[in-house]
Amino acid sequence: MDVDFKAPSGAPALFPSDGISWTIFSNPVALFIGGVSAVLLELAEPAVRSGVWDHSSFRRDPGMRLRRTGFAAMVTVYAPAEQARALIGRVVAMHERVNGVTPDGQPYRANDPRLLDWVQATASFGFIEAYHRYVRTLTPAEKDAALTEGAAASRLYGAVGAPRSWQEWDDLLASTAPGWKAPTCCPNSSRS
Repeated sequence: MDVDFKAPSGAPALFPSDGISWTIFSNPVALFIGGVSAVLLELAEPAVRSGVWDHSSFRRDPGMRLRRTGFAAMVTVYAPAEQARALIGRVVAMHERVNGVTPDGQPYRANDPRLLDWVQATASFGFIEAYHRYVRTLTPAEKDAALTEGAAASRLYGAVGAPRSWQEWDDLLASTAPGWKAPTCCPNSSRS
């Protein structure tokens, strides 16, 4: 976890410095609450859960695993693009060795675009929604912008179909978790 976020000076990041993502990721409340919710949603997908459980340090040291994942997110958003691409390349190469079978007999591989789309979508949802609920209300356009800003980085990770709008997130969630309905009772529901 050795990245110089300021070198070279003035180097552009993968995410625009004037975008909503830089604002969201700069807030510790959004990062903490969003990270926890992202992990919980990510692990709701059986193949992702099996991959994390069987091939990572999560079982032995969940804190360190979460710190490394958080660090990768920060590098992806803030570090100079070349450093971010190098880290993402290492993650993709490491994931290439991760494959197995879920407890119910379904084969999986970590670099499966469907699973990567889910992981990227749940991470984005967690951070955006935590900021929206606990820091300040985001407009629908800001939520869409946050998802759109992450599209290029998502593709580098292999998530070629990660949502680029809140409607695409709702669609992915509905197809991954059939029967889910967005809450409509509350003024701060995910659709607000």
